[in-house]
Amino acid sequence: MILDDYRYDGKGTFSFSDHPTNVKIPKEEREHYEALTQENILRMADLQDRLYADGREGVVIMFQALDAAGKDSTIKRVMTGLNPQGVTVHSFKQPTSAERAHDYLWRAILHLPERGHIGLFNRSYYEDVLVVRVHDLRKGYKMPKRTLDMTDEEFFKIRYREIRDFERYLWENGYRLLKVMLNVGKDEQRRRFLERIDNPAKNWKFSSSDLKERALWSEYMDAFTEAIEQTSTPEAPWYVIPADQKWYARYLVSEAVVNVLEACDPQYPTIPAEQHAELEECRAQLTKK
Repeated sequence: MILDDYRYDGKGTFSFSDHPTNVKIPKEEREHYEALTQENILRMADLQDRLYADGREGVVIMFQALDAAGKDSTIKRVMTGLNPQGVTVHSFKQPTSAERAHDYLWRAILHLPERGHIGLFNRSYYEDVLVVRVHDLRKGYKMPKRTLDMTDEEFFKIRYREIRDFERYLWENGYRLLKVMLNVGKDEQRRRFLERIDNPAKNWKFSSSDLKERALWSEYMDAFTEAIEQTSTPEAPWYVIPADQKWYARYLVSEAVVNVLEACDPQYPTIPAEQHAELEECRAQLTKK
């Protein structure tokens, strides 16, 4: 399966050198992959309906990426066929004062979907081992000395362990986690930034702070590398999706979503035999002239 080429479950060493941002699918194949994406969207709608009726498993789909990788548009295009009644979407931004007063997983727990539902996370608690690491934000934490008086390596080693434990906890409580890293290239990010500047309809998407983050590209790649390597498990693998060709990235994401929903094996509930007689009685009343 093509998708397996982009899956990392913790076996071996992870390196972005093994995960190109552009696999250069010929442009004449775009229509084919867009058609496959539409087929997956229809399949996702059917599986979601079953998941909602079944109510045994919950699904969390999280997207991590650098700026302009296509998180928003992927959610918009790939999830378009889902029933909003069974989906929650949450964007994780800079923590509020209330969120900073709690542990870093608290805000993620608040937004976990009910079993039978799908939760979409635009960014996630992984920001606390990415942005926090790159900008050395832990130095500003208001926490006891025992939690901070250690090296960066020791501090983040603990966080990776906590995340693995948390994701195992979710698995053991009926949740499946799909972790997607949209892997955009530096040149492609530059092109998309310029498009946002040149297109008035996209000006609102660009901020001068985006360039400051871009200047830290290497630091972010190092942080992503370690986070992916340290938190990938068979139950919660990472999918590192080449994101330079948006239409191909959307196809791969749609494949990943279908796979995780199929793994849930959702079934419509069946009623006990004794209720069939009651249904037949109701039918008779409804069809009586």
